[in-house]
Amino acid sequence: MRRVLAGVAVLALSGTAAIAALVVWPIGRPPAEIELTGDVQRGAYLARASGCIACHTNFEDGGAPLAGGAPLETPFGVFYPPNITTDPEHGIGDWSLSDFAMTVRQGVSPDGEPLFPAFTYPFYADFSDQDVADMWAAFQTVAPVTNPAPPHDVGFPFNQRWGLKLWRALFMHDPQTEPVEGKSVDWNRGRQLVRGAAHCGACHTGRNLAGGRMPDAVFAGNDDLPGGNKAPSILSDDLADRGWTVANLSYALQSGVTPSGDVFGGSMGEVVQNGTRFLSKSDLKAMAIYLLDSDVPEGRALAGTPSIGKTID
Repeated sequence: MRRVLAGVAVLALSGTAAIAALVVWPIGRPPAEIELTGDVQRGAYLARASGCIACHTNFEDGGAPLAGGAPLETPFGVFYPPNITTDPEHGIGDWSLSDFAMTVRQGVSPDGEPLFPAFTYPFYADFSDQDVADMWAAFQTVAPVTNPAPPHDVGFPFNQRWGLKLWRALFMHDPQTEPVEGKSVDWNRGRQLVRGAAHCGACHTGRNLAGGRMPDAVFAGNDDLPGGNKAPSILSDDLADRGWTVANLSYALQSGVTPSGDVFGGSMGEVVQNGTRFLSKSDLKAMAIYLLDSDVPEGRALAGTPSIGKTID
């Protein structure tokens, strides 16, 4: 009995030591200083494309732009996007450009804490220094809002941020936005937007029980989105089978109107209303070109992943 108790004690101490080591394990890399001049207009455009306004504005309650607060209901709890206005207390007014760069590209806060993956930072990892400088310049023009966003309502153990370090090690993937040799300029631009800023895979890819995107289900659809929404497959063959073309898909991303005359609803309607409708016609065409000829192999969806719908909600 003593040996059993001693073994349990050793295991407990080992587990405690492992957790303690994980808690103090530093993450993120201090970025090199960015000394580029940002372009406000380009930064505002990139912020729209990246969903910053859509996620950090509580439209239903008439919230101020980028003041946060719109609830995101998930199986792990309710997340509230933070205030990212220039208010120094409740927003990001006391941040530096380096703080902003590390947050956007690495998902690490200025104080070194990992951010919850409800924030789609994995898709922004390939943003260039110029991209970051442009976005930072645009955010500096946002009026400060003195109201804090509500705290996340996430229960134990998901509220333990040290656990996110393990999550990052297991489920963070390169966004794969780099140009592909032999492909057209439009195709590569579409790939950069779809896999990067527009983060289409955040909704249109199935997730495992830990909330990580499944590499073998990229673009294959997801029937379990926050708020009860669904996202169908956007694999190239599935899009073509449903009658999508470069012309009608780029138009739908701009207008929200589908080829049948219906309109996007749910979360896709919000994506168009607050994001893609602000993109240029050339960028929307590029996204459509890529989606209808993507480099995601057909049939990669794992057996048992969310079913593929025939309409876009």
